[in-house]
Amino acid sequence: MSRGKEFLSPEIINHGIGDSGPNAGYPNFSVRVRRGLPDFLNSVNLKYVKLGYGYLLNHGLYLAVAPIIVMVFCSRIGRLNWGDLLQCDSLNAIFILGFLCFILYVYLEVTPHSTYLIDFACYTPPDELKISNQEFIDLVRKSGKYGDAAMELQQRVLKKSGLGNETYLPRIVFRPDYKMNLRDGREEARMLMFGAIDDLLATTKIRPKDIKVLIVNCGVLNPTPSLSAMVINHYKLRHNIQSFNLGGMGCSAGIVAIDLAKDMLSAHPGSYALVVSLEAITFTWYSGNDLDMLIPNCFFRMGSAAVLLSNRRVDRWFAKYELKQERGLEHETSARDVSMLATGARCLD
Repeated sequence: MSRGKEFLSPEIINHGIGDSGPNAGYPNFSVRVRRGLPDFLNSVNLKYVKLGYGYLLNHGLYLAVAPIIVMVFCSRIGRLNWGDLLQCDSLNAIFILGFLCFILYVYLEVTPHSTYLIDFACYTPPDELKISNQEFIDLVRKSGKYGDAAMELQQRVLKKSGLGNETYLPRIVFRPDYKMNLRDGREEARMLMFGAIDDLLATTKIRPKDIKVLIVNCGVLNPTPSLSAMVINHYKLRHNIQSFNLGGMGCSAGIVAIDLAKDMLSAHPGSYALVVSLEAITFTWYSGNDLDMLIPNCFFRMGSAAVLLSNRRVDRWFAKYELKQERGLEHETSARDVSMLATGARCLD
């Protein structure tokens, strides 16, 4: 049963006057019901109504008091001329200065904090892990784990993948006796995470103690203790840090992590958030002949990225970007998703 409301669009088809059969001499028509498009305009309007209602509830006190104070101030100032203003005593000067400070405070409180991307760093593994496409095929063949059909598929996928000849892979996965284990996965994750974070901290000059939100996402590797716990322990982050470890979310995990960081910064104004994205190849490598399972071997490579976000107003002058997205990525399984996957599979033929 559909979880959402199904939109239907009826269409009347006129077939003219029937000339035979029991309906001869009568108008003949049929009704065709098609699946219509949702009312996107109405949903967008309702979304903004909801946002405005929440904004009014959160800042209702400021919105109610500020106009009254402005009216009183304007009525008092309107009675004065330039001569009176020049002869104002210290009490009036303090009153005016205090009022201006109050207006500034109300403005800063009512205006939502923007989220800024201070800087980011992408980790590049050592050169000894660099593997070209031809070397990849040679190492896979020498491992002796794949049949002719598996080798042919990997060659075709790699040819159409768009990957260059300077990608990185852990060479340990090509050993004939290699078996996936948690230790190698943790070692690879440690190298990728710490390499990207070290480069980011060196560039931004941010102290680890200043980071209040930490988000680490890795699709398959989810050990205990978590990857976020490894980062906290290595960099001696603050004891009350808000940490999250995302897993099993596929390629959309990076967008989800950024959206989560933005929400956390909204709840903790004036903070820094560190987002780390990676994938551990040693823990995802497949050494079998199931053709469907071999495709990730051809696409995924070593690498990681660390992003530093902030919602401090002063960082506006130092940030590289300002985030503008309003909503994160929503996951939905539907017939359209299956159709897209089937189309992608046909592209490999």
